[in-house]
Amino acid sequence: MLLRRAPELSPSTLSLTHSSSFFSTLCFSNPNLLSMRSSLFPPLSLLRSLTLCLSHNQHHHPHTHPFSRPMSSFPLSTTKPFRFHALPSSSTSVEHLAGKASDPEENWDLSNVAQSEVFDFENCFGSADLKHLGAPKLEVPELEELPEQWRRSKLAWLCKELPAHKAGTLSRILNAQKKWIRQEDATYVAVHCMRIRENDVGFRVYKWMMQQHWYRFDFALATKLADYMGKERKFSKCRDIFDDIINQGRVPSESTFHILVVAYLSAPVQGCLEEACGIYNRMIQLGGYQPRLHLHNSLFKALVSQPGTSSKHYLKQAEFIFHNLVTTGLEIHKDIYSGLIWLHSYQDTIDKERMALLRKEMQQAGIEEGRDVLVSLLRACSKEGDVEGAESTWLRLCDLEVGLPPQAYVYKMEAYSKAGVPLRSLEIFREMQEQLGSSNAVAYHKVIEVLCKAQEVERVESLMTEFINTGLKNFMPSYIDLMNMYFNLGLHDKLESAFSQCLERCRPSRTICSIYLDSLVKVGNLAKAEEIFGLMQSDAAIGVNARSCNTILSGYLSSGDYVKAENIFDLMCQKKYDVEPPLMEKIDYILSLSRKVVKKPVSLKLSKEQREILVGLLLGGLQIESDEDWKNHMIRFEFSESSSTHSLLKRHIFDQYHEWLHPSCKSSESTEDIPYKFSTISHSYFAFYAEQFWPKGRRMIPKLIHRWLSPCALAYWYMYGGHSTSSGDILLKIKGSEEGVEKIVKSLRAKSLDCKVKRKGRVFWIGFLGSSSTWFWKLVEPYILDDLKYALKGGQISDNSMVETENVNFGSGSDTNENASDYSDNDNNLLSAAESMTHDKMTEKAQLHRVESQQKVFSFDTDTRIDTFVLCFLIFDFCLSFRSRRWLEEIDRKQAELIAVQIALEKLKQ
Repeated sequence: MLLRRAPELSPSTLSLTHSSSFFSTLCFSNPNLLSMRSSLFPPLSLLRSLTLCLSHNQHHHPHTHPFSRPMSSFPLSTTKPFRFHALPSSSTSVEHLAGKASDPEENWDLSNVAQSEVFDFENCFGSADLKHLGAPKLEVPELEELPEQWRRSKLAWLCKELPAHKAGTLSRILNAQKKWIRQEDATYVAVHCMRIRENDVGFRVYKWMMQQHWYRFDFALATKLADYMGKERKFSKCRDIFDDIINQGRVPSESTFHILVVAYLSAPVQGCLEEACGIYNRMIQLGGYQPRLHLHNSLFKALVSQPGTSSKHYLKQAEFIFHNLVTTGLEIHKDIYSGLIWLHSYQDTIDKERMALLRKEMQQAGIEEGRDVLVSLLRACSKEGDVEGAESTWLRLCDLEVGLPPQAYVYKMEAYSKAGVPLRSLEIFREMQEQLGSSNAVAYHKVIEVLCKAQEVERVESLMTEFINTGLKNFMPSYIDLMNMYFNLGLHDKLESAFSQCLERCRPSRTICSIYLDSLVKVGNLAKAEEIFGLMQSDAAIGVNARSCNTILSGYLSSGDYVKAENIFDLMCQKKYDVEPPLMEKIDYILSLSRKVVKKPVSLKLSKEQREILVGLLLGGLQIESDEDWKNHMIRFEFSESSSTHSLLKRHIFDQYHEWLHPSCKSSESTEDIPYKFSTISHSYFAFYAEQFWPKGRRMIPKLIHRWLSPCALAYWYMYGGHSTSSGDILLKIKGSEEGVEKIVKSLRAKSLDCKVKRKGRVFWIGFLGSSSTWFWKLVEPYILDDLKYALKGGQISDNSMVETENVNFGSGSDTNENASDYSDNDNNLLSAAESMTHDKMTEKAQLHRVESQQKVFSFDTDTRIDTFVLCFLIFDFCLSFRSRRWLEEIDRKQAELIAVQIALEKLKQ
């Protein structure tokens, strides 16, 4: 049989497609290109998109770069990302021109330079060519070349039928063909699906093939399918095939590495940047490939597009990219140098030698130092108190005549502060007001911080009043500095007044409460101190820590209230907090007098609450890592930086598992900035949870999960991996097998919690729709954190998994199995008319009308009163029996029972 390559687009179309469409999608210069399939553009659409793209470039329209992560709402200078301007690459890197518009005053963007610089589209398109990336050729026979007529007919039918069905039906159709289908046939179907741009169907056919006994790994097919998945930005499916190739002992092709990195970079999902870096490193170290210039630039841009406090952790990766650019002899653009210097300036310890070397290389390459570089140098000088360096850099900034950025004034103020000249910092602040016309919140924070350290009380109070009258927000940092100054000076009355003012304008934090607690204990006001400590302990968003416990313990010991001191000591033993040595000596003596055994934190053991919370978090997606011997296990807590719910939850979880945390993580307990990722120590106590939820390092739903679904576990599952919609529905996310999800659903229904299930890829969404969400909320509300109740209550849109849930529709079947979304029993035929109520968003009036319409089913002769009486009670019993069924899912059960009683009474009157 003659084999030839599967027919694809014409060479000219492929050239335009691969060299223009895909890389323009990579750079996202034109939003019109994002919604199209990058690798299979129709020629007219491509030319139209290129025309629009050129039009945007010629008119210098600003674009918002989709790689850029969301800015922090707190406008600190350390949270602003570095932005590229025009990195030359072998792709349509028009995104490097993004951010040219002038930013608002509060937005300290570092990208307002080189606004006249325009990127050359022609050179960009001309050098970008995906077809030169190494990839194996996939050859399949044509349909007419098959000798058997019946096989040709069956394959043609499959190619026509499969794209029209969902995953569950698709699997059943393929299973019905097992008697005759072989690998060559399934390969042809998969390739045909890719030809007609039904890549998801091709992926399902490929996964089905892997489950068959005759399957032999096809590297060319896997590569082609992975590339198509990556070009459509479906990074999870592309990574799935990528891992299949690795597991077969093969090295993925250069195109697969390249496209997977791009797919990760284009995904607005937390953790994708780290995955992109990992694939990039493996591309060089495992595959031995030399990435294209635009891939280096795109990854580097993604690293420095993070906020400064986050980007500084990517310094090693950025240096690795720079090293690869140097060793491969590729062109290094000025923004690579600027970005690397920018990253170095954010490090806690400044490497002056490395920064000087980078500046020297810039000079040798004929690149002038722009505003970004000078601001980075000024930032580095401010951290070390180098006034001379700051002044010289300041003069160079003034010579640029591009306008002084607000953060430059702040860095200069900080430099003079560390040099011991606080009043000069105040003069710089006034100069900023004169030059820029006003000051932002960050400038007020800095000047108040500087003067508080210098204990300039009158000036600080005047500035604080001025700050409040400006109408700006976020006074908390300034109140903390102000109260610390009052405490150090012994002005406890003013400190209490400042605390009261802070509560009026800001939400209380642990730091502000701890300062006030220290003041109350120092002046001997233990009654008020006990009240504040109780407030901190009861509010999960604030919480207590070792410092606050030691403070209140010292107060009780000093006043002779040994009973309360023992209670606080027991709390500290329970939380595994360290007692300060002087206090430990006193408490040991007191406990020895009362003939009590001193309780010391020796053995670790999870409390009942901690166990239930852990179950909920594991269902929500928490991960457990085990050592090679499978004896010790570590729990990794990860929270989304883009979720306000997770921002509040992480503090509570950090405090709940304080005694279990790794020592490297406990260093954050004295600050308000709890990391979004922290882990426990590696301990054998977690073996039970590892065996149940992560056997052999793979996520699984335990067989006995129905025993552990307590209201507390459900509440933390909801807070960690849940989502509420504007219509009042509540969704819970879980990964696992269909059998495990079915156990959870049956367990929930046993608790009278009706729900539906929708599968999206590897993720299942359990939905509580209509009134079911109300019953679920009543069950979990006592365990929901107070600060999260408003955001998570049904009817309020929460930000957990917004990207993932936007396409979840419970009105359709499962993506994998049409029956997988419904685990309910087969109801009576009388309910068939009411089953659609689970898919409709009805008002209460419409719901009642639907229930009343069920009366028609029970029509009877009013003359037979005995039959009527019996039938009325049958109606009542029917509603009670089926009150947790799907057809009453959106109706209050009590309301349904009352309706049934009313129906019975009306019939009896007749």
